[in-house]
Amino acid sequence: MGDVTVAPAIALGAWLGFDGPPTDAVMMGDLVVTATELKPVLAELARQRIRVTAVHNHLAGEEPAVMYIHVHAHGVATELAGRADHAVALTATPRPVVPPAATPLTIDTAAVFATLGARGRAQGSVAQLSFQLIDVAVTMDGRPVLPSLGYGTPINLQAVSPTRLVATGDFAIAGRQLDPLLAALAGHGITATGVHSHLVDESPHVYYVHFWADGAPADVLAGLRAALDAARGAGK
Repeated sequence: MGDVTVAPAIALGAWLGFDGPPTDAVMMGDLVVTATELKPVLAELARQRIRVTAVHNHLAGEEPAVMYIHVHAHGVATELAGRADHAVALTATPRPVVPPAATPLTIDTAAVFATLGARGRAQGSVAQLSFQLIDVAVTMDGRPVLPSLGYGTPINLQAVSPTRLVATGDFAIAGRQLDPLLAALAGHGITATGVHSHLVDESPHVYYVHFWADGAPADVLAGLRAALDAARGAGK
C-alpha cells in the first residue's frame, strides 16, 4: 500500500480452519485472490458445494488489487479439505507451502505487546496478536461458531523502519461497539478500509472493521490500544 511492500503475514495469508468431529466438521476461512483469480475460484467453490459467505476487500489502494473470499461448509473433514483444495489450486498459492525461513527479529515486540496488553507471535519485521471483543456465543446454521474461526480480532503489525510501523487486521464486534470503534480509529489517524460481514445469518450479528495504520510506532500502537479500549468499553 503506497510505498510499503506489504508482508504476506500481515494481510495476504489465505487460511482454512476446522472444528468439530472428523465426520461432521465445520470448515471456515478465507481465500486471498487477485482480480483475475476471482471468477474461476468462485465457480470452483460453487462446483464443490462450498458456501461463499462474503466477497470483498480488506485493504484499500493496494497494487495489485486483492480480494478476500470467506467460505463456510460442513461435512467430513478430509472431504471438505479435498474439495477446498480444488479451488486453492486455481490460485498462485505456492504448492507445497514452504514455511518461511527464520529471520532476525526487527520489530519491537516489547513495545507492541506492552502497549496492546497481550502477547502474540513475531518473526522478522512482523508481529501478530489476536483478541476477542465479543463476549457472547455466536451461532450459525444452528451450530456454535468457534471464536478463532469466525469472530476473533487479529491485529498484524509490520516494522517498515525503526521510525515507521504499519498495521492491519479486523475488529470483530457487535453493533453497539461499531460507532465508538470507528471514532477511536478516526481520532488516531487510522483508516477503516472496510465495514462489512463475513458470516451469513449468524446470531447475534457480527460486524468486521478492517483498518490500515501507518505512522510512528508509538502513535500507531496508541491508536490501536485506544480502538481496543473503545470496543471493550462499548461491549460491556
